[in-house]
Amino acid sequence: MTKAGRISVPLLDLRGQYATIKEEVAEAMSRVTESQQFILGPEVEALEREIAQYCGCEHAVGVSSGTDALMAALMALGISTGDEVITTPFSFFATAGSILRVGATVVFTDIEPHTFNMDPEKVAGAVTPRTRAIIPVHLFGQSADMGPIMEIARRNSVAVIEDAAQAIGAEYLGRRVGSIGTIGCFSFFPSKNLGAFGDGGIITTNDPELAQRMKVIRNQGANPKYFHSVLGGNFRLDAIQAAVLRVKLKHLDSWTEMRRANAEYYTRRITELGLADSCVVPPKVAYERHVHNQYVILAENRGGLRAFLADNGVATEIYYPKCLHLQDCVMDGRYSEGDFPVSEEASGRVLALPIFPELSLDQKEYVVNKIREFYSKD
Repeated sequence: MTKAGRISVPLLDLRGQYATIKEEVAEAMSRVTESQQFILGPEVEALEREIAQYCGCEHAVGVSSGTDALMAALMALGISTGDEVITTPFSFFATAGSILRVGATVVFTDIEPHTFNMDPEKVAGAVTPRTRAIIPVHLFGQSADMGPIMEIARRNSVAVIEDAAQAIGAEYLGRRVGSIGTIGCFSFFPSKNLGAFGDGGIITTNDPELAQRMKVIRNQGANPKYFHSVLGGNFRLDAIQAAVLRVKLKHLDSWTEMRRANAEYYTRRITELGLADSCVVPPKVAYERHVHNQYVILAENRGGLRAFLADNGVATEIYYPKCLHLQDCVMDGRYSEGDFPVSEEASGRVLALPIFPELSLDQKEYVVNKIREFYSKD
């Protein structure tokens, strides 16, 4: 705290987390450097087993990023030119970008207003004879409403690829995300709840044939080495990243509970201060294990609030300021502004507050008080 009472609250500070596991990480990285096996190998295989068990799946396939997880999943399902894939316009770009990169057509459907996830009621009407898959996004750490989505998929014989990049450990009616659909895709980008020391990702499935296919695809489509049965890519996971992630995985549930406690604190204080009645809508927790990769409010006068918080040392972020159907490289004449009103309203109001596990009580209360101070000026 400064002499004027100003507190610095970063959006994310990984240094505190690293300090608690520094020795474990050093030992794990040393194990890899001593082995000199840097690509795939025993560390990746061990991580795959551990993640599969954590997610309640039979198989996991380590890959180079969350984006490449989506790419490999689509490729394994044979999705390409002429096929349609249904997803949400309110997500990180990789969700739609991966569909486009395999040559398929993105079909968007709107979201629920307070979970920010795919609205199942909109999905059924978007299915056509060309639909090959549905990609629900478990945005900000909360599962989409998978029951009706899976029923739509079963009724129409299409695959479900769970974009769980932000939601490792989240649960839907007692099941971990990534174990419900045909394939689950996770990101280990450093800002995620389970973050690597660089890029990384993993794919989960209960289908052994799909798992084997994705292992081949991640390694240039070679099976065996230098004999290319399919067109794949260089989607391999580094052993160093796998070793770091194995250390972090042991701590993930405790970090998740700290995030959940931080979120509950924010929601309680925002409600107690009367802010939820008029200017701030806290995120809705619809299912029993929201892992809060982000704590995203809907805010009136978002630009003013964000500037005021920044002036007072509180970092925030906007996830996401422009819907995917309005992005220049996505627009193909099928969609225009106004087509997905719930998503578009969200993009104009969402604001992510600091939620990382190591937030102090003083930092959290400072954030809430500064929000109250801003709206009290009106």
